[in-house]
Amino acid sequence: MKGAEAAAQNRLVSTISNTYRKILLNPSYKYLLLLLGAPVNLVVFLIYWIWRRKDPSTQAEERIHSQLVESGALIKLRADIYEQEKRKAAFFKRTADERQLQRQAERIADVQLRELVKEQAAKELKLSGQQRLSMADTFERLLQHPLFLAASFIPGLLMYILIFLYSNPYMKYIFERLVMTVFVIFGVAFLVFTILYLSPFNPAANILGQTATADQIAAFNRIHGLDQSYWVQLWNNIKGIAFFDLGRSFSGNEDITASIARKFPITLTLALISLIVAVAIALPSGIISATRPNSFFDYTFMFVALIGLSIPNFWQGLILILNFSIKLNWLPATFNPANWLSMIMPVIVLGTSLTASVARMTRSSTLEVINEDYMLTAKAKGLGKQTILMKHAVRNALIPIITVIGLLFGGMLGGAAVTEKVFNISGIGSYIVDKQFIPDIPAIMGGVVYTAITISLINVIIDILYAFFDPRIRSKMKQY
Repeated sequence: MKGAEAAAQNRLVSTISNTYRKILLNPSYKYLLLLLGAPVNLVVFLIYWIWRRKDPSTQAEERIHSQLVESGALIKLRADIYEQEKRKAAFFKRTADERQLQRQAERIADVQLRELVKEQAAKELKLSGQQRLSMADTFERLLQHPLFLAASFIPGLLMYILIFLYSNPYMKYIFERLVMTVFVIFGVAFLVFTILYLSPFNPAANILGQTATADQIAAFNRIHGLDQSYWVQLWNNIKGIAFFDLGRSFSGNEDITASIARKFPITLTLALISLIVAVAIALPSGIISATRPNSFFDYTFMFVALIGLSIPNFWQGLILILNFSIKLNWLPATFNPANWLSMIMPVIVLGTSLTASVARMTRSSTLEVINEDYMLTAKAKGLGKQTILMKHAVRNALIPIITVIGLLFGGMLGGAAVTEKVFNISGIGSYIVDKQFIPDIPAIMGGVVYTAITISLINVIIDILYAFFDPRIRSKMKQY
């Protein structure tokens, strides 16, 4: 039992120390590691500085340096560099100051001597089978003591979390994508706020009306901070996003976070149902069309898909309302969460272009894969047609299909404003559209942040699905 615990501890120490060493060699993570584990790294550095005095490399460097100085190598090197600098000044016809040339020669000679000392010391250590003590070596030695690991866990918790993330290729990949998402969110927020600030719209005049006096407009601007400078307003918005406080809207004084949380389930429900229906229709149709190229089914389906891509959403929605709501009275014209029949027409409108796009991409991607050499090899091995199609063709064709599905689904989650307006759906899209004509800056910023987060997270999920379906990507992630 004790042996198993010791082995587990050794594996843990080895994983932490090896990952720590790798991070120190990665400029993108090095300073983050040193910052997150500052108390622990400070102790490690102090111990490293003490141990370094007794390190064989340090002793070898001191001995070699003394030998070179005693042998007159430093004086000769300074003299040679002095003559070189003097000839260089004469060649370029510059007035040379003797003292300046002397100081410059001493400085260059000292640098070259240190490099020579390190080079010779490294050769000696290599011949003797030793190596220079590094900060990573010091950290590894300290980890061998359970007391150090226990004592450093609390002050270095963030550092150990980073080490754990870095040691796992998949977690590291997801972590980097999430960090990129944060930068995207604040970048988009900065850009949108700047555009709104420079826009000619006047929120106070739009909300209070044309009869508002100058004093009323000034009071409105003072209450909502619109009389402050650009940088102050930008900082307040960025700070609110960082602390998940989107504030209150200019119009209606409603809590923006609560409004988005209330409207999000409606948009999510419609987008998910549309996605499921579209994928259920598009994938089989695209695969069948690819397995029967240039057939009647292929031409018919591609013609229908082209029509689906060409139909504007608002026109399709109005035609559905005119026929199925007004003439036939089968379906309600406006959306009602309590009536599932009211979801049918919005789902059809949202799913039409999605179905057409996914089907066309499925067909082209599957056609490309079917003609690959490894498909001929699978046929030569005697595998069944269904096995070849589903296990080899479709699986390898899924990468571009996943990309299209993810991007279109992210767009729907960001708010299908046209469809929501046509069917009077109180979703995210219609919310952003209503607020941007005021412009209600806090509400628009909240909608933009929501959209940026949604699309960024969808992209992270797409990247993870890439690795799930394609073993080549998993292999690259492990080497990354």
